Amino acid sequence: MKKTPFAALIAGLFALPALAFEPFAVQDIRIEGIQRTEAGTVFSYLPVKVGDTLDDEKAAQSIKALFATGFFKDVRVEVDDKVMVVVVQERPAIAQIDFVGMKEFEKDAIIKALKETGIAQGRIFDRAQLEKAEQELKRQYLSRGKYGVNITTTVTPLERNRVGINFNIQEGDAAKIRKINIVGAKSFPEKDLLSKFDLTTPGWITWYTKNDQYSRQKLSADLEKLKSFYMNQGYLEFAVDSTQVSISPDKQDVYITINVTEGERYQVSSVKLAGDFSIPESELKQLVTLKAGDVFSRERLNDSTKAIGDRLGKEGYAFANVNASPEIDKEKRNVAFTIFVDPGKRVYVRRINVTGNTKTRDEVIRRELRQMEGGWYDADRVQASKLRLDRLGFFNEVAIETPAVAGTADQLDVNLNVSEKPTGNLMLGVGTSSVDKVILSGSISQNNFMGSGNNVTAQVNSAKTYRTYVFSYTNPYFTKDGVSQGFDIYHRTVNTASTALAYYSSASTGGAIRFGFPIGEKESLGFGIGIDSTAITTYDNSPPQYKDYVNKFGSRNLSLPLTANWASDGKDSYLMPTRGTFQRASLEVATPGGDLQYYRANYQLQHFFPLTSKFTLMLNGEVGYADGYGSTPDMPFFKNFYAGGVNSVRGYKTSSLGTPGTIVTQDGTTYRIGGNRRVVGNAELLWSVPGMEKSFRMGAFFDAGQVYGKGEPLSFSEMRYSTGLSAAWISPIGPLKFSFGVPLNKKEGDKSESFQFQMGTTF
Repeated sequence: MKKTPFAALIAGLFALPALAFEPFAVQDIRIEGIQRTEAGTVFSYLPVKVGDTLDDEKAAQSIKALFATGFFKDVRVEVDDKVMVVVVQERPAIAQIDFVGMKEFEKDAIIKALKETGIAQGRIFDRAQLEKAEQELKRQYLSRGKYGVNITTTVTPLERNRVGINFNIQEGDAAKIRKINIVGAKSFPEKDLLSKFDLTTPGWITWYTKNDQYSRQKLSADLEKLKSFYMNQGYLEFAVDSTQVSISPDKQDVYITINVTEGERYQVSSVKLAGDFSIPESELKQLVTLKAGDVFSRERLNDSTKAIGDRLGKEGYAFANVNASPEIDKEKRNVAFTIFVDPGKRVYVRRINVTGNTKTRDEVIRRELRQMEGGWYDADRVQASKLRLDRLGFFNEVAIETPAVAGTADQLDVNLNVSEKPTGNLMLGVGTSSVDKVILSGSISQNNFMGSGNNVTAQVNSAKTYRTYVFSYTNPYFTKDGVSQGFDIYHRTVNTASTALAYYSSASTGGAIRFGFPIGEKESLGFGIGIDSTAITTYDNSPPQYKDYVNKFGSRNLSLPLTANWASDGKDSYLMPTRGTFQRASLEVATPGGDLQYYRANYQLQHFFPLTSKFTLMLNGEVGYADGYGSTPDMPFFKNFYAGGVNSVRGYKTSSLGTPGTIVTQDGTTYRIGGNRRVVGNAELLWSVPGMEKSFRMGAFFDAGQVYGKGEPLSFSEMRYSTGLSAAWISPIGPLKFSFGVPLNKKEGDKSESFQFQMGTTF
């Protein structure tokens, strides 16, 4: 039998057969040369089927179709007695990809990036795609400032028509920015302008931030910061003329030159409003912070237009256009602005769509929303909804979009996407000092139990001094109106033998039921009733005050405490607040129905001030007062206040502070018995770490505090002060908190504790 071959390449490129043949009806099709590719795959790409007439044109089309798949590097069509024979030579497949010398990147991340260029295990090997992969890998290194990187690629044939690809990488050192010059800046010192940049020359922290490595994206952002700075100082015509980035011959040093034109400084001659206001013009004018006579500031102008847009959005005008048009008088160096206001149509919310919640129930999210479906759009209510969801602590991120409904002019949807995070916490608390052993405590809690939004907590503290076993449950929506209900069951033992406190031991068992009532968007009231049984044991070396109390009131007391509290939370974030105020007041009263009658009152005020985009000042103040009343006017000593430790005055050992009226000396040893009044103040400068703004924050603190005995005057000369550094990290294994405190006015008998930390894991 005679076979008639066709030149594959010529036919593929020019659709002309090498040899002509008489057309014939195909009785069968045979595939030869395939090793990995299934015959059915080849058949699926052939434009010829059994029964079709094969001619020169159809043969050429078949060759072109198979070449187009990229599976084959050679294709021929032969004829064997009315049988169409397709002879192919497969391209090799990629069996493995290896990297030698790669330290800068994780292997999995690079393999994922190369896959987008067509190079991946199991895919057909293509030399052109390999060259693209090399360029992509080099681009990744250049983005990290490694301009001297050298990449050598080796392709090794393997059995069964496969190849292995090896990338041999000589990374070299990352190039560092040695100098940044700003040419044309006359009004401000260059060092002040460069302080606005993220890019910088090598410094003490650039090993972490990598800001001493050139990045086109970072430079663009820095140039925009530079422009904003000048614009906010009145330089309306400021411009960046050009930038030059040069690299030293050894590719280790980068030099950046920025050429600018400052222009003249302008003052505002007038600011007018024009357009359809829909809101009284007098009210909108109050939102304009840029006034006639002020030095021009783009930031203040933008804030004004945004405030007007937000005010219109509160009335349902979600698509309002507010734009400022300047009129520049170059001779007088004045600029007049006309702010054009176009509210557009008032719109309402068609649907609220919730996505991203794989665990949390829809109802748990929707009950926090203040914007309702079918109601007029209110920007303030949408923002309040986002803030309430943030405060739940269930989500890493809450994103809201408000797209217009296609085909309508007065409707929009609210698309709410949440990114859930682990809400279970396994916490370990650790305290240590040079003279004391390590003290451990732990708790396990689930703030979003089975996605219901309910809180379940079991706490265990097995330290030698304090042992605590607590089980708590809270339903924040016991009623649909937001009334919460919860209960606590506990057993606590105290043995002060190894502490700064006077020696005694106690065991308390009890429980409580509580309710919370929302009285505002940010405020709530809480009430509770409980029962507590406490047994007190004194020893030979216990202070007389303790022994006298037990002799007078007995070694076991039953109390029926009533509690009331008020809280107002205006912070902008649950985990990392940067602005807002938090207040809390609480009162505990032991009713006459029990053996003890006393009351304890506490008040806390905390405020966060944003100083800059990176720095926040936190001020915190706490006061407490307690006393007995009725038939037992003596305050139970085990209900006294204490100060010192990680939650009050850092740098001092827990509960170690006290005035003369709260100290007893026995056998040459000084002990604390606590007081009925407590004052604590904290000031802390907080700043975020670049690249970890939502998870890591450091601080420099100044703490002050003291407790006072009954009848003692509140003397600030008796206050104790400390300073130090702190760090808080929402890590992948859970929240971590560290502090290093140094007492500033430590006196004889005070006990210091420099390093304290708290760690935990989430699930």
